[in-house]
Amino acid sequence: MDDLKFIYEALITDPFIKEQASGRIKYYEYPATGDVTGPFIIIDGIDVPKPSDFADNLWLSYDCLVQIEVWSKNRLITEQIANKIRDVLWQKGFKQQSGPREYADGIFRDARRYRGKVYREEII
Repeated sequence: MDDLKFIYEALITDPFIKEQASGRIKYYEYPATGDVTGPFIIIDGIDVPKPSDFADNLWLSYDCLVQIEVWSKNRLITEQIANKIRDVLWQKGFKQQSGPREYADGIFRDARRYRGKVYREEII
């Protein structure tokens, strides 16, 4: 089960996110400050997916905790993308937990953590 791919595929199907960050949605790859020519989205797995929701001695889903960061030179665009990510993940059953907003070297960074469940494909 690839929780990061599940999230990537959910994000890239949204027209606004695709328009703003297509080609710049990465796993664990942070851009150098000088390379932020457009908005970047970085997906980090914070914890390994854990078996959850048990029935008949079988787990039905994985509990996932991820952090998704938006980096851009425009504060409003950073916030709009982060809010759209929140909305997309809400539809997939992920709820926002926490995360900082920072500004350094001309880059706005919004890092939010999300927890949610992904159901096992092999038993659906």
